[in-house]
Amino acid sequence: MSLDEAARQLKMAVHDAQVSFDCVGLGDLDRAQEHAVTARTAADAALLALTQALQDMSPEEAQAAGERAVAALEESEPPPAGVQERV
Repeated sequence: MSLDEAARQLKMAVHDAQVSFDCVGLGDLDRAQEHAVTARTAADAALLALTQALQDMSPEEAQAAGERAVAALEESEPPPAGVQERV
């Protein structure tokens, strides 16, 4: 696994944790539990990728790969609602 995958999994974990939190507030405990499980699964996958990267990469390689991974995720995200993209 790569830092690209670790970053993607962390982003998914954050999203699922937020959905779980929101479901708790709505009293929808079944969906809250479901999203809490998927958040944990994504966090576990990210941990696995990061553990492997710690073994395989130098700090310099990790910095470069991490910057590329975060930039790639930011480029692939749609703009927030109500924000127009520049053409």
